Amino acid sequence: MKAMKAKARRTGTFTHEVDVRNHRMLVDESRNQGGDDDGPSPQELLAASLASCTAVTIEMYAKHKGWDIGPVEVQCDYTPAERGCPTKFNLVLRLPRGLPDEQVKRLQVIAAKCPVHRTLDGEVMFSERLELVETAPA
Repeated sequence: MKAMKAKARRTGTFTHEVDVRNHRMLVDESRNQGGDDDGPSPQELLAASLASCTAVTIEMYAKHKGWDIGPVEVQCDYTPAERGCPTKFNLVLRLPRGLPDEQVKRLQVIAAKCPVHRTLDGEVMFSERLELVETAPA
């Protein structure tokens, strides 16, 4: 799989413009965290990433199977790790009533196989490098 890239540049107190491929979004901290609330926080983006990846995975699988399952909604509540407590993700899958039990069970299994879920559930390694760069005069 191709490596994903994102670049963040500060534009405000804690506000950053984040570039991903041809897309740009604002990321910030809430006002009660000292930010300007110009966008979701990095932690909120993690929850959004898991919720959206799960929904897309369910929908792609259903399409591949030729199942018309109707609207899908995934809610992710996320509590970051704290001393002595692990990180907690609570996912709620909302599917339309009336789907066959067999499809519902299969979609539930497939939901846990989304790439973001597997990444968070697997071993993670970090590589960091520092580069000192010249800044433009103000």
